Amino acid sequence: MMAIVSAWTALADPNVASRWFAWTNIAYLAPLPLSAAIIAYCIWRSLWGKRAVLPFILSLVLFLLGFAGLVVSLWPYIVPRHISIWDGAADPQALVFAGAGIVIIIPIVLAYQAHAYWVFRGKVGHSAYGEH
Repeated sequence: MMAIVSAWTALADPNVASRWFAWTNIAYLAPLPLSAAIIAYCIWRSLWGKRAVLPFILSLVLFLLGFAGLVVSLWPYIVPRHISIWDGAADPQALVFAGAGIVIIIPIVLAYQAHAYWVFRGKVGHSAYGEH
């Protein structure tokens, strides 16, 4: 689906196509789709492996590569071709206030998650769901 959406976007919007396929850009941007194809292949191969965490981590990498491709396609616009990232940004004082809130809240959330994982560690066995 990522390949279909990427191709459709490039065919539907000439600005996106020129950004991806112009000679100098294609040399710099080619690692993104090539890496995504390699990661998708590795996900496919790892689905039948013994390590269950590998497909999850590779899926996160594939998602980040897709997001990077989206950023490359749309930069610097938030709403394509209408509102740039600088026009859509909030007032600097509001951004400082939100940033300060994030600096306080994120460590609390992470500490809570670490505590929850610590409390529930070892509570789930390796048997199939519903078996006793």
